[in-house]
Amino acid sequence: MVKTLKIGEIPRRQLGATGEMVSIVGLGGGHIGIPETDAESIKIVRTAIDYGINFMDNCWDYGEGKCEIRMGKALADGYRQRVFLMTKIDSRSKQGAARQIDESLKRLRTDVIDLMQIHEIIHPGDPDKVFAEGGNIEALLEAKKAGKIRFIGFTGHKSADMHLKMLQKAEAMNFRFDTVQMPLNLFDAHFESFEKKVLPKLIEKNIGIIAMKVMAAGKLVESGAATPLECLRYVLNLPISVAINGCDSIMLVEQAVTAAKGFKPLTEAERAALLAKTGAKGRDGKLEGYKTSTFFDGTTRNPHWLE
Repeated sequence: MVKTLKIGEIPRRQLGATGEMVSIVGLGGGHIGIPETDAESIKIVRTAIDYGINFMDNCWDYGEGKCEIRMGKALADGYRQRVFLMTKIDSRSKQGAARQIDESLKRLRTDVIDLMQIHEIIHPGDPDKVFAEGGNIEALLEAKKAGKIRFIGFTGHKSADMHLKMLQKAEAMNFRFDTVQMPLNLFDAHFESFEKKVLPKLIEKNIGIIAMKVMAAGKLVESGAATPLECLRYVLNLPISVAINGCDSIMLVEQAVTAAKGFKPLTEAERAALLAKTGAKGRDGKLEGYKTSTFFDGTTRNPHWLE
């Protein structure tokens, strides 16, 4: 059972076994690279924090570093102390990962990153590469020992089975991830489902669950299958810790805050109704391009990020 605590008007939930309490909605890092100016992005980040969102998402490769740089600027003037800061690295090698960790620290203008995740576990052999001699897990453990990072997780959007292989490899190596990030949404429930395959394993092991693609990269709303608030309510009803929301405007921040403040668990009838009306468009996976195409695979288009 996920412990929930009200902080102001935005509920917080425990992040697995970390001891941290995070807002049930988090701010996605990729979208803060969309506004034309740094000032606009800084306003978005600080508005989210002022509303009570304390989970900040980012990645070493977002906007070729621009997104981390903008967030670093936004977290000045005392804002860093008010958030749980997460970012991600791509490199599968110890040397490359160590370099990316240090670059992220510099861009984010911080001495410590609360959660560092291995990005895009989507390629065959990724679990073996991560845990191989000279693999990136060695750099992450050294960074943790040095006080540069506090917790370690991984992400992926392609395959629930790949997530399970990563968890199995970690267990075989006597390593326990603190968090796992994955797509969870009304379409995912119908096709190659992370919710059905991976979620139970994470609950069993008390690993922090970070939901992404809560609107299926916008396709749930664009297709008319569900409204933004229905998408958010469905995902927040799952036993997750936090749902990441990509916000490139104050309006979208306020939409996420409204959903969080007004969240009420779904009844079984409400949940069944949402699944029934999204099934026809979700069963073949065509609207989940992050699973069925390479369009969303940043490390496929930029293999040097993995070096």
